[in-house]
Amino acid sequence: MNSTLKIALLSYRSNPHCGGQGVYIRHLSRALSDLGHQVEVIAGPPDPQLNGHAGLTMLRTLDLYNPNDLFRTPSISELSDWINLMEWLDVCTMGYPEPWTFGKRVVRHLKGRESRYDIIHDNQSLSYGLLSLMKKVPVTATIHHPMTVDRRLAVKATRSFYKKIKALRWYSFIHMQKKVARKLPRILTVSTVSKQDISKEFSIPENRFSIIPNGIDTASFHPLETVKKINNRIIVTNSADTPLKGLYHLLYAVKNIVKKRRVSLVVIGSPKKNGGVERLIRQLDLAPYIEFTGRISQTRFCLEYAKATMAVVPSLYEGFGLPVGEAMACRIPVICTTGGALPEVAGDAAELVPPGDSAALETAILKLLDDPARREILAQKGYDRVMAHFTWEATAQKTVKAYRDIIHDYH
Repeated sequence: MNSTLKIALLSYRSNPHCGGQGVYIRHLSRALSDLGHQVEVIAGPPDPQLNGHAGLTMLRTLDLYNPNDLFRTPSISELSDWINLMEWLDVCTMGYPEPWTFGKRVVRHLKGRESRYDIIHDNQSLSYGLLSLMKKVPVTATIHHPMTVDRRLAVKATRSFYKKIKALRWYSFIHMQKKVARKLPRILTVSTVSKQDISKEFSIPENRFSIIPNGIDTASFHPLETVKKINNRIIVTNSADTPLKGLYHLLYAVKNIVKKRRVSLVVIGSPKKNGGVERLIRQLDLAPYIEFTGRISQTRFCLEYAKATMAVVPSLYEGFGLPVGEAMACRIPVICTTGGALPEVAGDAAELVPPGDSAALETAILKLLDDPARREILAQKGYDRVMAHFTWEATAQKTVKAYRDIIHDYH
């Protein structure tokens, strides 16, 4: 077999600055290229902003989820394309069609040219288009975690019957993902917990999974020893209004903490305008204690970590947990929940609390604030753990080995 592989990485929507999937495609493509392989990323918006030697093909889409022009009305000429028309109609009826339409666009883009690649690697679109591509070329996919978990939490988080129906409609693409995943000969995933949960939720035997942990971008996330710490400063990266990220529970914990001492919470990112997070901050009267950074550069991100006393990751579930690894790479102490795969990333290098428990978060934060020696121990343990176990080079090497096995079995 040729030592150099020609790899197509498919990424239907991968913001390079937030969300595990966007970070994954950006860094995996670079690490695979650095190993000498020919990599082309085929992506939908936004631009994944690749920073290595991988090629990039941006597919033209309606981009209806662009925050600068959200749910715009397409032109008649755009809707003359049947894929665009189907996408728009689905969005109009509160669906989320991008994974499905992205697969259709990839098949059209690659028609007659599939054999130029040794393998096609999908980043969790799990679209029907993969089944067409499988007839011509080996195909695999990374599933970071089962979206059924997101759907369940989204439905549970609201009392409104209408909003429950809306959530179920939004996640209707999961039916497609289950069907496609069951037909893939091998699936890549990022943790043991993800493997077990996907296997159970999607009814796929565990022996069809390869576990390849994500890497941490240690070039961007690293200690800044000369930066002065700000006392009682907490940093969290989970600015999303989605229940899965658990920010609500951290806000309740902070509400009780500020009754006892002055703390500040820095949230990386921006809340949804008039969304649940903003409403809860007003309800709890927490605005004086919280700073949202908005979108920031990696340099500023690293600086914010360096100034913080500790990082908190309050997620109810994570298939891997990049924020834990990134904080540990910056050598700051971490408190995280035991949701999903977070304990696999944290090991014994973080304070662990049950998910969805604001009282436990409050206790853990106060304990670390009062114990600088413990903070120093956790900071060093976390840094050592990332350097030993979570590099993108190791991730790429394991991924290439999985590719070669898949290609061998296909032929």
